[in-house]
Amino acid sequence: MEKLKNIGRLTDSGLVAVIRRPKMEQISSIAEALVKGGVGALEITVDTPGVFRMIEKIKQEFGQQVLVGAGTVLDAETAKTAIEAGSDFIFSPIVDEKTIETTIRYGKISIPGVMTPTEVVRAYQAGADILKVFPASSLGPNYLRELRGPLGHIPLMPTGGVSLDNVSEFIKNGAVAVGAGGTLLNKEAIAEERYEVLTDIARNFVSIIKKTREESK
Repeated sequence: MEKLKNIGRLTDSGLVAVIRRPKMEQISSIAEALVKGGVGALEITVDTPGVFRMIEKIKQEFGQQVLVGAGTVLDAETAKTAIEAGSDFIFSPIVDEKTIETTIRYGKISIPGVMTPTEVVRAYQAGADILKVFPASSLGPNYLRELRGPLGHIPLMPTGGVSLDNVSEFIKNGAVAVGAGGTLLNKEAIAEERYEVLTDIARNFVSIIKKTREESK
């Protein structure tokens, strides 16, 4: 089943790039740099002008090389539009059952945002595939470990403030993957079109994730 295969691809890499408001003329270069660095999934936030065209473009250009999806999705209608544009997954900062249901109905990966144990269970019971623990920087790696105590059967993915300094702790404490935005997509490097910087940062993230997983076996 394609969806299960895609979940495997996302978690194998362990790294989802959160791309917020990129320029249309730069999105291909950004995507190429991140894919080179080993990123398994590219999330483009829906507050980006032309986001659905960007998702279509990246899907056409990169095919099966990387998963592409929409982020900051707040309702089912937006989720449906993003899926029609080719999204492999839908990220939300909140738990909205209708958005989860729509995503699942179309056979795509549902990753809603959660903060409390009640939200985790509610979203998982609604059919979510992975739970985005957000904002990770405020909650910290230890919070993830505590959550996994009673809820170890539910896949958790911290997002928001995940950096090269703390990614190892998040993985050690049970994250199946992490979402990285500003710490991965260096604004200065993008403005100066030094895309190789993104590749280097991504490689460092992926290397730490892999090493931590091996040490945790």
